[in-house]
Amino acid sequence: MTGVALLGAGRAMADAAGHAPIHIALTFDDNYWAPAYATMRSICMVSPRATDIVFHLLHVGLSDRHQADIEAVTTEFGARIVYYDLDALGILKQRIAALPRVGMHINTPIVYARLFLTDIVPSAVERLIFIDSDMMVRAPIEHLADLDLEGFPLAAASDPYRTGFQTGRDLKPKRYYSTRDLFFNAGLLVIDTRKMAQVDIVGSILQLLSPDEVAGLYYDQDILNIVFRNNWRVLDKLWNLQNPLPAHEVLDPFVVHYTGIHKPWLLFKKPAFKRMYRHMMTNAYYYRYLRERLARRFWPGWLVK
Repeated sequence: MTGVALLGAGRAMADAAGHAPIHIALTFDDNYWAPAYATMRSICMVSPRATDIVFHLLHVGLSDRHQADIEAVTTEFGARIVYYDLDALGILKQRIAALPRVGMHINTPIVYARLFLTDIVPSAVERLIFIDSDMMVRAPIEHLADLDLEGFPLAAASDPYRTGFQTGRDLKPKRYYSTRDLFFNAGLLVIDTRKMAQVDIVGSILQLLSPDEVAGLYYDQDILNIVFRNNWRVLDKLWNLQNPLPAHEVLDPFVVHYTGIHKPWLLFKKPAFKRMYRHMMTNAYYYRYLRERLARRFWPGWLVK
């Protein structure tokens, strides 16, 4: 079934039930299949409208086996999935040629895919929620699907580390930032696709910044903050609680975002809700994902059973 056909069927079902589809996008490669699944399952787990959810998965190199694993959310919750193979579409390579090369802990160009969401997801989708694959959702996502964006092209939560992004050595502000401005974390975005589609994001950043300045950007997050500077609705921080530790559990956050080194799938790390996260991923997937990562690191090329 094609993506267009699936979306059409989804609209027909939604009309009969009286609800519009809830469109959610994730971007990841095959190395992140299990965290992506955990994020998707967490969304469905707390949503009274799980059957209205349509996941748009923009992926690179997703194996047949891992795709079959991810499909479990369709049988468990009745959600639907549309796949976009970015290598097959050829959507990234040429478009990101002038952007900073990935490196450090960011080791895949798929980090830039969210810059082109409105070019990839069908134009019939007017409201799109983008969510990172290292997040766990704890509140109904339809609150964001129904959110009034107040005329802004997107909504997001402020990043607590914003001053570090906006400044350089000795906290001297970069030319294209002001420390008096808010700065959003791009891990969760509520998008008016019609408004965002009107903006040439990459073209704008290349026009606003010099080549040296572009080379120093922190990937897509810097780009989005510069292009949409002071042109976004601020979400409650509980919709994107970053780098969560056990002490933060009492805040009862809507979404936890496992930024930094405290990833819940790492055996000896202790982030917030780690045990819950393991069960959200399911024990079978959690421990198989652990074996896969160990095999890639110590026995590359071996098939993990």
